[in-house]
Amino acid sequence: MKRRDFLKNASLASLSLPFVSNGFSMQAVSKELFEYSKNAEDRVLVLIRMNGGNDGLNMIFPIDQYANLTIQRPNILIPQNQLLTLTSDVALHPKMTGMQNMFNDGKLSIIQNVGYPEANRSHFRSMDIWTTGALDINQTSGWLGRYFDSEFPNFPADYPNANFPDPFAISMGSEVSSTCQGLMGNFSHAVNDPFNTSNLLLTSVTNDGTYYGSHIEYISTLINQTNEYGTSISSSANAGNSLSNLYDPLNPLAVQLKYIAQMISGGLKTKVYIVNVGGFDTHDSQVDQNNLTEGSHALLLKMISDAVAAFQNDLQLLGLEERVAGMTFSEFGRQIASNGSFGTDHGDAAPIMLFGSCVNTGVI
Repeated sequence: MKRRDFLKNASLASLSLPFVSNGFSMQAVSKELFEYSKNAEDRVLVLIRMNGGNDGLNMIFPIDQYANLTIQRPNILIPQNQLLTLTSDVALHPKMTGMQNMFNDGKLSIIQNVGYPEANRSHFRSMDIWTTGALDINQTSGWLGRYFDSEFPNFPADYPNANFPDPFAISMGSEVSSTCQGLMGNFSHAVNDPFNTSNLLLTSVTNDGTYYGSHIEYISTLINQTNEYGTSISSSANAGNSLSNLYDPLNPLAVQLKYIAQMISGGLKTKVYIVNVGGFDTHDSQVDQNNLTEGSHALLLKMISDAVAAFQNDLQLLGLEERVAGMTFSEFGRQIASNGSFGTDHGDAAPIMLFGSCVNTGVI
């Protein structure tokens, strides 16, 4: 299948009218990020959540403003000659060689300054806004959950079924993603290890028409669903494959992405996978005082870059890369000025990365 057949007509925004908030000009992205076709029914989205507030200026460096950064963050700024060049204006953290190669190969795109008006610097509230896609504090459903609700309104009562035997979304780990929260249930299924899904014990229940009975029936529905989805997930993982030798077994994100590649290649029809990487709340020791290219943030960026590069390599070897696109995001960025603890404090907007062979490569 041609790249342009993957995603053809969509844009993240239909309008690009600028507005001003607190003196800063803002506008929606009007450039097409993907090529899209409405008949793309077998496509998969992978979301990587960088939990804690990622310092985008220590990941994507604006070379054209490097002199200003030396004033604002002198105790954490990596020397310019050690950065990985992407364009004449932008460079990557030196630990992100995997993503530099992806960018050069046309499989990575960066969107700068992504945020929302009057940013809330609380981890919890800001992540609520990201996962719900709404500034309304009363909104409790996720942006993907609302989409799934519109397509599958009887969930979870009528699922799985012959037409939709697999989970609509999978959250890697022990918790379901609030991004996928719908009106009556969460459309994501939590998976730690697809080769070892548990079977929950279920006793026979009958709804006697009481309040208690209706709740027991609902719980029974979820238990049945969990067991059926678990069987489907394990079968797909066992039928699937992984061909890349780039995965580091000590890299937890790489392990999760390898699982995802195995489930996709095994025929699982799940549309969305969500993975979480914690540790980005780098108020102190973000960098090693003796070597600014090292430190806690460097380890996290290397983990993500290496894992995503291995995953993309695996998808290519499996013949699946034109079916899968991915995105990184974090609840907010960090402040431009560093603090006295060799770290950074809560900020506002930050870059996100899109990856896949269907991505229109560039810096937006």
